[in-house]
Amino acid sequence: MSMRKILFAIAATAVTSSAMAGAVHDAALFNGNTLTRNDDNSTPSVSIGFSANFFGSNYANLFVNNNGNITFNSALNTYTPFGLTNNSFPIIAPFFADVDTRNPASGVTQYGSGTIAGHNVFGVNWINVGYYPSQSNLLNSFQLILTDRSDIGAGDFDIEFNYDKIQWETGSASGGTGGFGGTSAAAGYTDGGANDFEFAGSRVHSAFLDSNPGGLIHGSRNSNVLGRYVFNVRNGAIAPIDVPEPATIGLMGVALAGMALARRRQQVK
Repeated sequence: MSMRKILFAIAATAVTSSAMAGAVHDAALFNGNTLTRNDDNSTPSVSIGFSANFFGSNYANLFVNNNGNITFNSALNTYTPFGLTNNSFPIIAPFFADVDTRNPASGVTQYGSGTIAGHNVFGVNWINVGYYPSQSNLLNSFQLILTDRSDIGAGDFDIEFNYDKIQWETGSASGGTGGFGGTSAAAGYTDGGANDFEFAGSRVHSAFLDSNPGGLIHGSRNSNVLGRYVFNVRNGAIAPIDVPEPATIGLMGVALAGMALARRRQQVK
């Protein structure tokens, strides 16, 4: 086998291992509260456990909505995803679509708070959840974690989207058939005004699915874990990315290994 093929094999193995490890973590911290099996329901206002400055508005409470998102001002029972960049109220949505947990084979939406690495956190688990109407032949597993970073500045926090498995994208009431098509899921956030971000692929057929090489589990933001997307909120605004993408890190490692090998060969010669 040529050296080029060996290096590519090493890089592929590193990336595959990261993907297989899964992005969802510390799920047990967030299973203290459960939304009973439902379609389109929400929690009452619940405490985050710390103050979050989200584009100039400070929030200490939020609503967990079954359909893959949280809101701050009121609960949201909308099941067909809309464009987050044209929305009039604040929302953070790791996977805004028609989640339906009424089937006993589906998981349920759970949430809670705890501590990770010395920081207070609030998280929501949507683990192995089905889609409307009461379908469980395809299941999605994703997670939202808000992390208090008041150690950096008052109101600072991190938004973390984690994806382990995205097998469906649409409920049938949103025009989907068998979990696909129609108005597909959206992901991102907005303050309800001029500050927003929507993942590329939002409301685009098949874009978020595991079967798509560009799906959510295959990418990352501000993290070296595939399927993890981190947004650092500092002084009320999203801070720039400061960590290379995992593929970039892997290729850098391969390049360094190749350079070291070349040096050793030159020394032998």
